Amino acid sequence: MSPQLLRASVYGANDGIITTFAVVAGVAGAGLSANIIIILGIANMIADGLSMGLGDYLGERSEQKLKKHRNESYNTKGLWKTGLMTFVSFVVAGAVPLTPYFLKFFGAPIPYESQFMLSVLAMACAQFAVGALRALFTKEHWIISGLEMLGIGAIAAVVAYGLGALIKGLV
Repeated sequence: MSPQLLRASVYGANDGIITTFAVVAGVAGAGLSANIIIILGIANMIADGLSMGLGDYLGERSEQKLKKHRNESYNTKGLWKTGLMTFVSFVVAGAVPLTPYFLKFFGAPIPYESQFMLSVLAMACAQFAVGALRALFTKEHWIISGLEMLGIGAIAAVVAYGLGALIKGLV
């Protein structure tokens, strides 16, 4: 895997997990229904994933145009690859925190009270797994790399849940 594709996949997966879980945590913190979590989660996952993928593409294209303008070597082949990798990684990883809600939607006997805790567990496992897999390419220790990603996700999760609860109290 090229360094650019690795960066795009880690960036997309990390942001997909965190931002989708932030929606889950914010809505759960506000005490809203599982249907709202699914609707907002899917809408966020697709819209934010597209935005990130297209933003990645525009960033790559801008970098290549700058190199061309500076008469540096540049390569316009495959500019779309990192954007596509960002989008796919975002959506695949972003679906993980929604899994308990999807399972309930499709008839799994998961009580509403358990869905959020299962989503927390799914998010934590996914964050750690992305970090640990990253270590295959970076040659860092997989536990340290996994814990680093998990820590970033945990901070975002606590903030999102707290804001959901705070805003619920203000509205």
